[in-house]
Amino acid sequence: MTQVTTLLKEASKLDLPERAELVSSLLEDLDPEPHYVSDEEVLERLEELRSGKVNGLTKEEFWKACGRP
Repeated sequence: MTQVTTLLKEASKLDLPERAELVSSLLEDLDPEPHYVSDEEVLERLEELRSGKVNGLTKEEFWKACGRP
């Protein structure tokens, strides 16, 4: 078993908030510059989606954009 496999097995035992904290921490390590998004920007983008001004991605498009099949 590789070290990553062992870590994934252990991480899967964490509850959801702990897994989210772990993921957040790992992502910060990959790109230490924070990507802060204000509540106002979130609401703006949500309104753009709801109004039809922009189109969201399908689940498949999202995963493809993330480099996953």
